[in-house]
Amino acid sequence: MECISVFDMLKVGVGPSSSHTLGPWRAAQRWIAELKAKETFQLVEKIHIDLYGSLSLTGKGHATDIATLLGLCGHDPVTMDISLIETEISAIKEKRILPLNKELDIPFNYETDIKFNRKFLDFHPNGMIFRATLTNGKKCSSSFFSIGGGFVVKKTRKNAKKKQDKFEDFPFPVESANQLLAYCKAENLSISQLVLQNERSLRNDEQIDAGLQQIWDTMLESMYIGCHTEGTLPGGLNVKRRAFEMHQRLIGEEKYDSPQNWISAIRNTEVKFRQILKWVSCFALSVNEVNASLGRVVTAPTNGSAGTVPAVMMYYMVIENHQATFEDMKRFMLVAGEIGSLFKKGATISAAMGGCQAEIGVSSAMAAGGLTELLGGTPEQVLMASEIAMEHHLGLTCDPIAGLVQVPCIERNAMGAIKAINAAEIALESDASKAKVPLDKVIATMWDTAKDMNSKYKETSEGGLAVKVSLSDC
Repeated sequence: MECISVFDMLKVGVGPSSSHTLGPWRAAQRWIAELKAKETFQLVEKIHIDLYGSLSLTGKGHATDIATLLGLCGHDPVTMDISLIETEISAIKEKRILPLNKELDIPFNYETDIKFNRKFLDFHPNGMIFRATLTNGKKCSSSFFSIGGGFVVKKTRKNAKKKQDKFEDFPFPVESANQLLAYCKAENLSISQLVLQNERSLRNDEQIDAGLQQIWDTMLESMYIGCHTEGTLPGGLNVKRRAFEMHQRLIGEEKYDSPQNWISAIRNTEVKFRQILKWVSCFALSVNEVNASLGRVVTAPTNGSAGTVPAVMMYYMVIENHQATFEDMKRFMLVAGEIGSLFKKGATISAAMGGCQAEIGVSSAMAAGGLTELLGGTPEQVLMASEIAMEHHLGLTCDPIAGLVQVPCIERNAMGAIKAINAAEIALESDASKAKVPLDKVIATMWDTAKDMNSKYKETSEGGLAVKVSLSDC
């Protein structure tokens, strides 16, 4: 079993998809590193990229080609000025030159040097191969697989042993929910306290706080941007941004001048049941509208499900606890990250492998667990809330219209957030020791369901809404 940090489950990146955008971007960066390690980088005179399976079938809508080229150009998804993306890609297309890692200009034809192959490679549906022709006449290639949540692996998993060694160094190496609960009981620790002990084996407290602060700041910023940006999303579906007008009606006449002051302003607004539903939905929609327009979001556990966790975190801050601080958000993220890691270890967080249950279902379970601990729930209740949230997403298919992370993806984040809050409240009112369905069993069930699910419902846009609704209908 490999170690999975909260920083693996919650990663800053660029939308619209962690598996189809962030993953290929990271794969391109890794290929550059490989070439440099083999001292062949300076010999590259021509490159070609082959995208396979789901990366091909929905790659255009997920900006897989754009992300791959940005990675090859030496840009980083965490730090790049995303306002420059269109300019960078346009320059490559027009000049037919690719500035490889910003060091080496090589000829590149956008139309022919990226090939979308409907064939699926073995090992995982999201496969890609980078090929290079060298000045000495030799050729080299390297294959990568984007397995969900921005995770990228080689088929041989050369780094797996290193991660396994780190896992063994964890004071509390967790492989299952039952094991997590046993550790919490034996050590008399909350889930967030236990996860923090594991994180401390990888980095110091200052690094942990700085990393989690960056994640929360990015989440808050994506909500803020989404709530203050109007217009139509790119891609051809002509989807109107809804968070802007919804937010205008909800915020009323409150004044603010920053994301931080915005939190205080929201706390001053009217809070009734309908307003709460609208606020939570608004937060979730705002993040995924930013994600759909190649904006910067946090995988939680993926980009397509990036709105659920921050929406529930914001709910806690502006509805449940007006005195909430970063320390509360820190606890939430530690718990959410651990719940997400259980699903990655026991099943999948890739829609190409398991349908949307692997994305929205997992994000809802993560949010439910984090909220339950902040509301005073026991470790047993945290796991019960996560189980309830996933139980009611089992079988959810991934069928994005036109391969875009817009319909039905954006709304699903709002539904996942509402379900997470509901799951937390049910768990808090329950005797979790008498839960009929343990979290480990629902994780196993999700994986069985994923394996039984027809491939046309696994992020291929070959079934469901993706074929019932076409671009011409929009």
